[in-house]
Amino acid sequence: MRIQTAIEAKLGALQPQFLQVENQSHRHNVPPGAESHFKVIVVSRQFNEKTLLARHRMVNQILADELSTAVHALALHAMTPDEWSDKNEASAEIAESPPCLGGSVAENAARKK
Repeated sequence: MRIQTAIEAKLGALQPQFLQVENQSHRHNVPPGAESHFKVIVVSRQFNEKTLLARHRMVNQILADELSTAVHALALHAMTPDEWSDKNEASAEIAESPPCLGGSVAENAARKK
């Protein structure tokens, strides 16, 4: 099973009103076809009355296997339905994931000089 598919299936446990799992591995220094860097937007009523830290912990617990093996980076946006509605009404966009600073071995060596 693909990592992205597994993430989508497991996050179904949150009964999301909206779920987007984007494989952003191609933006990083990884082999073609890699599934190691993801951006997740998940909107769930289960996040109501929970702090952002608690929401992230919920998601991290659900994805514990993937985070301990194949997934190197997870840009996570966990929102309540009201927060999601407010963002859409204000036409606010979800922040872009930061650029990869890992680089290749050659780039890292050049930076150290």
